[in-house]
Order: sequence, then structure tokens, then C-alpha cells
Amino acid sequence: ACAPYRRLSLCDTNLEQIQLLIIIGRCVYGSQIEGESLKGYHDKYKETNPGSQLCTMLARSFADIGDIIRGKDLYRGYDDEEKNRRKQLQFSGIYMKKKKDNNNAALKTRYEHDDPDYYQLREDWWELNRQQVWKALTCGAPKDAEY
Repeated sequence: ACAPYRRLSLCDTNLEQIQLLIIIGRCVYGSQIEGESLKGYHDKYKETNPGSQLCTMLARSFADIGDIIRGKDLYRGYDDEEKNRRKQLQFSGIYMKKKKDNNNAALKTRYEHDDPDYYQLREDWWELNRQQVWKALTCGAPKDAEY
């Protein structure tokens, strides 16, 4: 099966070299492209499902992106070993930077037992950046789309 663009743009990268700003940029850019692509799909989908709303499609994509970032994605396209490797590598650079920061003992304590999956860091990152992702996802939506 073909993976949605949001999954490709957020998951299929050289994760070993990814940095914090690159993650934000990729996530926002991928969200913007996802939002634009949903408009075209929605027009086709409305023909067979007249009650369908673009806002519902945007909200579901937003939830999917949040799940991907937070490591709660249920996509079965990768085997478990590959999926775990991808999750770990994406946030390991951020984690190591936070861990080495000698000026912030609270961060060290917060993320002390967070590796290898970095779930707490991923949750914190999502809470901090989710508004940017939502704005990017909905920036091309029609003005009459209610969300």
C-alpha cells in the first residue's frame, strides 16, 4: 500500500542526521503539503460521500501527524524493528543535546529515563509545536471550512 504524504515526509528521511529545526521545518512543510493535497481528494470524495467535510479530513490528518511525532503511530507499513529504529533516531539528537546541557538540571531530570524511545521528549515537542503544524495544515483551506 502507498503511504500518505505526511508519513513519507515525516518518516522517510536520513534520521541519523536530522536536527531540531529540520524536524520543525519538515513537519510544518509536510503538513502544508498534506493540507493542500486534501483539498483535491476532498472534492473527489464528496462525490460519493456528500456529507464529508474538509475540516474532518484536516483534523484526522492532524491527529495522524501528532501520532507519528509522539511515537504512537499505528501504521503497519514497516516491520517492528525498522519502526522502532526510525522512532529512536529521529529524537536521539534532540535528547543528547538536552542531556548535555549543563545549565538546566530540570531538563536532565525530566528526560533522564526517556531513551531509547524518547516518548516524553516527543510529547513535549508536539505540545510546543502543534500550533505551527495546525496553521501549516490549514493555511490553504477554504475560508468557509469550519474547524
